[in-house]
Amino acid sequence: MKILSRKLLHQLSFKQAIRRCTYSTGKVSDFGQPTSASHPQLMKEGEITPGIATKEYISRRKRLLELLPENSLAIIAAAPVKMMTDVVPYTFRQDADYLYLTGCQQPGGVAVLGHECGLCMFMPEPKPHDVVWQGLIAGVDAALEMFKAEEAYQVSKLDKILPNMIKRSSKLFHNKLTATPTYTDLETFQNAAHVGKVSDLSIFTHELRWVKSPSELKLMKESAAIACQALLQTMLHSKTYPHEGMLSSKVEYECRMRGAQRMAFNPVVGGGPNASVIHYSRNDQKIKDGDLVLMDVGCELHGYCSDLTRTWSPCGSFSSIQEELYDLILQTNKECIRLCRPGASIRQIHNYSVELLCKGLKEIGILKRDAFRLYHQLNPTSIGHYLGMDVHDCSMISYDRPLKPGVVITIEPGIYVPSSFDGPERYQGTGIRIEDEVLITETGCEVLTGSMPKEIKHIESLLNNYSYTKGMEAATV
Repeated sequence: MKILSRKLLHQLSFKQAIRRCTYSTGKVSDFGQPTSASHPQLMKEGEITPGIATKEYISRRKRLLELLPENSLAIIAAAPVKMMTDVVPYTFRQDADYLYLTGCQQPGGVAVLGHECGLCMFMPEPKPHDVVWQGLIAGVDAALEMFKAEEAYQVSKLDKILPNMIKRSSKLFHNKLTATPTYTDLETFQNAAHVGKVSDLSIFTHELRWVKSPSELKLMKESAAIACQALLQTMLHSKTYPHEGMLSSKVEYECRMRGAQRMAFNPVVGGGPNASVIHYSRNDQKIKDGDLVLMDVGCELHGYCSDLTRTWSPCGSFSSIQEELYDLILQTNKECIRLCRPGASIRQIHNYSVELLCKGLKEIGILKRDAFRLYHQLNPTSIGHYLGMDVHDCSMISYDRPLKPGVVITIEPGIYVPSSFDGPERYQGTGIRIEDEVLITETGCEVLTGSMPKEIKHIESLLNNYSYTKGMEAATV
């Protein structure tokens, strides 16, 4: 009864704060992140974050409690602000588990979930100076009203409240990679860790996040569509501006203009030999005429990532040698996508891809002896990975796990022949990857990046026809 009364009082003060702000400024405050009232063009009523309803967040916490052992406690910290200089922060990105369970997109908080307390949120308390420079943020009132916590306190009270909660628990779980001294420095936490009572929460949260809900899949499809449109525009742009840095800027611009909040990772734009460096990201070279360019890109839309790769020749024509190797990667991509269905695993698909590529590389003449060992010099990567709130999502889920409907993976065969490779000179310094996003369905799969061309004849036609059209437009001006 005491907790209920306290919650009702906080809800009342929260609503009054919104009314005061509306009356005095003519605008509705978003309290540090969008709401349906402040951003009606972005969110529907009843959503905590765009596309995800309050009831889904409550359901996620309920499912986590069902997985947690009896009398255990989950501690989830928000991501910290990372500084570029003393007063300039890097762009903030929320910890995926904290966002998944609370919907709070702001730093500085700690959430605690337990069978006895439900969701208890410790929220930062902004100083007047912070509000002037950074604006309002969600506090205790917002935790109760917006995020539907059962209890909420200022984070300054955590050292007085959390130790008793820890003492009453037989086991602790926390998001280990985002752990903050706010709670890890507590004597009770350190004592629990010393006797082996503390474990990584991701063994449970990754299980929950592995299979996506219909709402999550809608966002992932939108994120994939944005990335495809952005990469297509960049591909068309590449004939006129064959510079790695320009193409990187172009794809980010196109993603942001279509609603993405950020890139999912720094774009990989490898021209010529740079494409043989798997995670090349310097993006500072001009692409030579006749060279291929490999672009691995993805964006993030309201917490959900996309990830795709295409390789093409900006000049609008593949050489016979490039075409020969590209066709092997393309056929492997298609064959592996055909294997994507419930019951298959990433490991099985990967092993099949190695067989296909080893056979093809021997036929081409790149591999001759000890093919399997040398193959791993040309491709040390997996055929794919899970995709979701993080680019390499749910790392605690084994690649041997049979796939289920609602799981999203990537299929990304590639060959990366360094200039120093002991093989035919004509292939040295070549990198080719073709990556698609694949949703596992009840009957098979759906390629979320299927709108992005990957056939050589389609790519060449697009580049050359677009270039011809632009030339005709310029001639008539």
